[in-house]
Amino acid sequence: MQLTIHPFDLPLRHTFTISHESRTVQPTLIVALRDAAGHTGYGEATVTTYYGVTMAGMLAALERVRPWLATYTLTTPEAFYAELEQRLPDDSFVRCALDMAANDLWARRHGQPLYAMWGLDPALVPTTSFTIGRATLPEMVAKLHEKPWPLYKIKLGTDHDLEIIRTLRVETDAVFRVDANTAWTAAQTIAYSHELRDLGVEFIEQPQKADAWADHKIALAGSVLPIIADESCHVEADVARCAGYFDGINIKLVKCGGPTPARRMIAEARELGLKVMMGCMTESSVGISAIAHLAPLLDYVDMDGALLLSYDPAVGVVIDDDAKLHYADAAGTGVRLKE
Repeated sequence: MQLTIHPFDLPLRHTFTISHESRTVQPTLIVALRDAAGHTGYGEATVTTYYGVTMAGMLAALERVRPWLATYTLTTPEAFYAELEQRLPDDSFVRCALDMAANDLWARRHGQPLYAMWGLDPALVPTTSFTIGRATLPEMVAKLHEKPWPLYKIKLGTDHDLEIIRTLRVETDAVFRVDANTAWTAAQTIAYSHELRDLGVEFIEQPQKADAWADHKIALAGSVLPIIADESCHVEADVARCAGYFDGINIKLVKCGGPTPARRMIAEARELGLKVMMGCMTESSVGISAIAHLAPLLDYVDMDGALLLSYDPAVGVVIDDDAKLHYADAAGTGVRLKE
């Protein structure tokens, strides 16, 4: 397979702020895998300083596997991923981009949408949330009015989190989900959960630090809202550990290594009685389209990354102004890069 690499700086519509960073541009890496028959699959991974992922590091990892890819004949994504794990054991973001591209390529060869190759029903896709990042209260209200939506994910982790939700609730009847980004104690989580429930919040995402397992147990027992793990659940081995400490898990493709391990994580979570969410990392339509093809397997989805961009270098799935998802009329994930 021929590897082509496309680095991009994705400009955001607004400064995006969470508890540990603010940004106006999201660097990302889009890869293309082309086979001898001329089919091309696309994948993506973002630069994420919080996890120590740099553009230079991803480019170096891709160059290490370029010779192997040039001689590799794709049969199934699972077989490809098994070898990929051996060659890039410490580079989940790069594995994600390549696994995403391999799954896309595999489905394009068969002339089918990727969800069809997995036997999934697109009618079962849950509605995506739209994220309101941390900002001043007037700015958050303005963002909410700029994008009317039935379901918002509100980034918290301030010293006035309840005031934010009270203020936003006056402005809309939409369902809220809140992401504390590890900023609360167990006691705060329990105390806040009562008023948040009354304010129309559906669940709380990752209120405590990732490794605060004793606090997770306390919060789970006392909260009147479900609690979803994010920073506490990165890879397949984390799924079983989250059982008994969270009500559900949030899977990020780049953190777990791509669609192939993500599907295994979803299956395991179901066996353990955990709810399953999938989130995004402000990707272009390349990454968002891959999430969309997995979405029929999910209870909740946060795939608004491309909606947060002022320019998207790719075309794929479309989420319209009524929050309805439209798949591209094409095989694979339906992605193509703009000229």
